[in-house]
Amino acid sequence: MIKKLSIFLFIFIIGIAFIIPKSTNAQTIQQFEDEVAKYTAQLQAKKNAIAKNDQEVAEIEEKIKSIQSEIKTLQQEITNLQAEIDKANIEIEKKTAQSKKLIEYYQVSNGENSYLEYVFGATSITDMIYRMSVVEQLTEYNDNLMKELQNLIEQNKIRQTELDQKQKDLNAKQKELEEEQAKIEKDTAAIKESMPSVEQQIKSAQANVKYYKALGCGQNEDILQCQYRIEQARSSSSGGSSGGGSIPSTNGFYRPMEYGYVTQGYGGYGGHLGVDLSSSNKSIPIYPIANGQVFFKGYDCYGALVVKIKHNYNGRYIYSTYAHMRSFGNISKGQYISYATSIGNMGSTGWSTGPHLHLEITTCDWNAGGGCSYATYKKSTINPFSLISIPSRWTNR
Repeated sequence: MIKKLSIFLFIFIIGIAFIIPKSTNAQTIQQFEDEVAKYTAQLQAKKNAIAKNDQEVAEIEEKIKSIQSEIKTLQQEITNLQAEIDKANIEIEKKTAQSKKLIEYYQVSNGENSYLEYVFGATSITDMIYRMSVVEQLTEYNDNLMKELQNLIEQNKIRQTELDQKQKDLNAKQKELEEEQAKIEKDTAAIKESMPSVEQQIKSAQANVKYYKALGCGQNEDILQCQYRIEQARSSSSGGSSGGGSIPSTNGFYRPMEYGYVTQGYGGYGGHLGVDLSSSNKSIPIYPIANGQVFFKGYDCYGALVVKIKHNYNGRYIYSTYAHMRSFGNISKGQYISYATSIGNMGSTGWSTGPHLHLEITTCDWNAGGGCSYATYKKSTINPFSLISIPSRWTNR
């Protein structure tokens, strides 16, 4: 019987180890200081990239202004050219009418009399030569006039085609520059979008360094173990009261809402870091999954209302995060609360497509006193389904 019990306990302990993995990225004060330097360099690189993009956008805007000025001048040229073409067409009509009158004037009779009849009507050789000369000059004048006017129209048409093509080229260049500008501005927006997170990571890393130095942890000591050891020692010296700095232990976990359903599962590191839960009541009260201490209450860098609870479970700390809430409950940072304390109401604040609760469980947290950087935090997530019984739908906690 004792042997069977020992085997059962061994299997149970191994199972707990798989449910809540030990940190494979132990953090020390030295590591935090190194990360502060790394994040600071990253932030400066982002700021430099934004400055470069702003300069490129300014240059593109100047090019676009220049092109728009060229297009405006070109449009005026096209207008002037069309006026010249219209004027030339009027002149052709006018000259054609004059030419007809000249021909009619030199015709010697009505009906079908022609130039030939006019020439043969000469009374002498001298008169014939004269008449032939008049016909030749009239014909040559008329032909030259028509050719001149026709050439003018053809040249104007060629010029108009050239101007039309130039306008098309300028319009295409303007579109290309505008697309390039939009791409740069999108890149700048993406950089700026991540900047608050980087800046907050720097502040949090600096705050963690300060927190653990004040706690008395060594420069190269595992701060998670240091923190738990010191806080438990304080609790023992104060007789186990919560005022000694110890978070009450929890033995089980509850669903964070009275009723609801799962909208997105857990994806792990590189995927969805928690689970998304919703309910028919889009502002349903939210509760902690277990007894613990309010570790964080505020907004994340994307505007979501967030509460984080620190729990003492199985001889170590774990953290539960509740995001996108509509409002906070009557709680404050550092307060010890039970699983029955309302911490807020479900909502859709921050980056959210609809009312829901995003629940994460981690073995550390990147805010001051949480014992890890954001990079480590993302790797420390626990599948909430491994600790909490959450069916696809439920009607009680």
